[in-house]
Amino acid sequence: MGEAQTPSFERYRKTEVFRKPTVENVRECDLCFRAFDKDRDGFLNNKEFHDLCGELVSNSKKAYNLSTEQTDRIFKLLDTNKDEKLDFSEFKTAWFYWLRQVLDCKSALIVVDMQNDFIEGSLAVRNCPAHEDGSAIIPTINRLLESVSFDAVVYTADWHPADHCSFVDNVQLREIHETSKIKADNAQVMDTVVFARPDKFEQKLWPAHCVQDSHGAELHPDLKVVEDHILIRKGLDPDVDSYSAFWDNMKKSSTPLVSELAKRHITDVYICGIATDVCVEFTSMDAIEHGFRTVLIEDACCGVSEEGIKETKTKLKKAGAVLVQSAEVPDLVDCQDRPPQLAYQAAVNVAMATKAARSMDNIHNDMT
Repeated sequence: MGEAQTPSFERYRKTEVFRKPTVENVRECDLCFRAFDKDRDGFLNNKEFHDLCGELVSNSKKAYNLSTEQTDRIFKLLDTNKDEKLDFSEFKTAWFYWLRQVLDCKSALIVVDMQNDFIEGSLAVRNCPAHEDGSAIIPTINRLLESVSFDAVVYTADWHPADHCSFVDNVQLREIHETSKIKADNAQVMDTVVFARPDKFEQKLWPAHCVQDSHGAELHPDLKVVEDHILIRKGLDPDVDSYSAFWDNMKKSSTPLVSELAKRHITDVYICGIATDVCVEFTSMDAIEHGFRTVLIEDACCGVSEEGIKETKTKLKKAGAVLVQSAEVPDLVDCQDRPPQLAYQAAVNVAMATKAARSMDNIHNDMT
């Protein structure tokens, strides 16, 4: 039998070969495995896997110089039995779960809090220390919505009751904890106080904003709103703030966003909007925690302070997010641009899912 030819992963991009373990799809998986198993021992070693990643991780517009350290990190996550080699069973799992994310991703755009009050109203970001203009990013977001075929589009919105704990005008409505350095009588916008009830918690104070059913809570009229979108309203509890589109700040209650993305089989989320160092950051960090490959679109975001924006970007990179410009998004969504950071994050997600499945099996075995 002749040597299997090294496949071009481009032929698999956005096809159904990773979606179900049919006879034909498993055959393609086997052909790929044998093509990279150069020494014919029935396993992929680190070197052979590095060669596979070299073919997989690519971008026609720029080169990704993969290091062995980068591919070793991915290899260790996929090597579930920790024997320093991938057998066909492990590779088949990688095929239907890891490679599917890399070559057949499902993408959602999350447009965070593009509301009147944050753009031109009571809490307009242009009046914050960084002086970034929220209206300036609307054309960028609209171009993405018009030109990129996202599998889902999410709009998030603060939807606060009038007595919300984040409003500086409401600071007298709640008991201040004795440990709070800022007292109610001298509290100002952007101060942080400590409330005593219902449970002791810190709260940053803002002007009243995005009050339910107000003009300020509406999405900006210049923002394109697509059909069949998902709308996530947050901050409805008067005693808990909610920066993230996934959870409130105390992680007491969640929004429907995870289930909405899951039923659409979303693997990747692209996040933009207001404010980079507040709601965009919290949404991005929770997206990573929930196992979504997360991309921050830098030129489609506005932030509160320059220092906060810088710290947010550092934090997101460290957590595994990829930071891009809007011009890079089409090729990423189409899986033509396959950066190493997203390939690694896909492997992290597979490892997380495998660990969770084993835990459930152990619980089931303990109960039987």
